[in-house]
Amino acid sequence: MPDLDLDQLYFAIIDGNAKAAAAVTKEAVAADVDPQTLLTDYMIPAMDEVGARFEANECFVPELLIAARAMKAGMEVIRPLLLGKAVEPAGRVVVATVQGDLHDIGKNLVATMLEGGGFQIVDIGTDVSPDKLADAVQSHQPQLVALSALLTTTLPSMKRMLDRLTQDGLRAGVKVMIGGAPVTQDFADEIGADGYSDNAAGAVNLARQLMGAAA
Repeated sequence: MPDLDLDQLYFAIIDGNAKAAAAVTKEAVAADVDPQTLLTDYMIPAMDEVGARFEANECFVPELLIAARAMKAGMEVIRPLLLGKAVEPAGRVVVATVQGDLHDIGKNLVATMLEGGGFQIVDIGTDVSPDKLADAVQSHQPQLVALSALLTTTLPSMKRMLDRLTQDGLRAGVKVMIGGAPVTQDFADEIGADGYSDNAAGAVNLARQLMGAAA
């Protein structure tokens, strides 16, 4: 397919055009383009660009959400192909909303942005207990844990989750990043989290920094 322009995938994601992102990805796969190339050279850079625009206040949450949706549309095409290859993700992340909190929009957006950044995501849901988190960390052996809370009343759950990881001897093996409306850097420092971000785009940069620190 000599007329195939892979830059269209990059711009489809930035523009939030899920239909176009899926179509270009399918065309590329049919033309035997390496799915890893699509991910690392077009999809991840597109989400990085959207994240940079978000942090510069050049786009906002709605644009971030539709770009993430377009990214997922492309990922749905290549994920089965990537699973069949020995492709190393940027890192594995267990994501969860803490016990007592059923809000999932922030968690889902962070998970999608992280996946767009090349991370493998293990989403264990909302209202997650310390026991469930510890089990997930033990089972999936992630390098990172990302915890979200939207309610001030659930902030103590974050500390309990970190305490449980420490109690089970799992804390030293993972970096923990936290976020959500009531969360602050001071709170992250207070409970011993490794990092804090106040937005989904920043969470990707933070995750990369923490992976570098863990290397």
